[in-house]
Amino acid sequence: MRVRLFLFFFFSGYWLLSLQAQNMTEDFPLSVNVGTLVGAGRYNIMDTYLSPGSQTNYQGWALRVLNERMKMTRLGNGKISRQQQIQIDFASVLNPAYTLKEYAGFIDYTLGYHYHFNVSQNLRLLAGGAVHALVGGVYNIQSSNNPASAKADLDLNLSGMALYRLKIGKMPLWIRYQLAIPFAGILFSPHYGQSYYEIFQLGNGSGVVKFSSFHNRWAMKNLLMVDIPLPKLTIRAGYMGSMYYLNVNGIKSHLNSRYFMIGVVRDFIMVGGKRDGRKGMHKSAYY
Repeated sequence: MRVRLFLFFFFSGYWLLSLQAQNMTEDFPLSVNVGTLVGAGRYNIMDTYLSPGSQTNYQGWALRVLNERMKMTRLGNGKISRQQQIQIDFASVLNPAYTLKEYAGFIDYTLGYHYHFNVSQNLRLLAGGAVHALVGGVYNIQSSNNPASAKADLDLNLSGMALYRLKIGKMPLWIRYQLAIPFAGILFSPHYGQSYYEIFQLGNGSGVVKFSSFHNRWAMKNLLMVDIPLPKLTIRAGYMGSMYYLNVNGIKSHLNSRYFMIGVVRDFIMVGGKRDGRKGMHKSAYY
């Protein structure tokens, strides 16, 4: 009888505490952290599909637009956040002799989930994974044989993040470092010397969709940002770099970029699909 009473009160207490924790989570609305940034930087491109027999590096300026949204979810007892990034790149690059020019453009989408480890009041570590998709291409305006090289891939990423709050006087600065590495996916690549006419018009598409992992593709993204609060808005600025190396179907290529990014960020609450202007306690995925 005593064992039954103990179990009854134990599970009853656990249930009540769970309800209380759930109500506390619901009392604090989940805010959405939205940042829109623009960046300028440098691109380094090499593609043997466009330059057969040559591994010439083309370098030049580049522009990037980034939209990012982060929000806590109800998953994992409210310790898992969702991150969405949409990026658009455009680059204009030249060969070392400044006689040949290439243009590159890409659309990049990432959807990830991270578990939060609250190490201290000022430090939070996040670990998780993401689904990433990229589509775009490189165009060589002087090439008459194969002037364009299309890029498309879909992969799974390992992702980690550190958020650190640093105070300078009375001003709190949030510093973020994030690293993402793809470990498995699929990608599109023609064979060396194969034209897109052969693939799409003649139907010779065997082997152009490949499984990708560390054996034929190495990629990594680094992001270092700082949030600077001002009276009516918050400025986010920092560095974003990416590396993308490919060796598949006899084609070697790489796409390396580095940017200085700056923009604005807001933390707000959504109620009924609309922004709620209330100020007060809320649960942020970022701050």
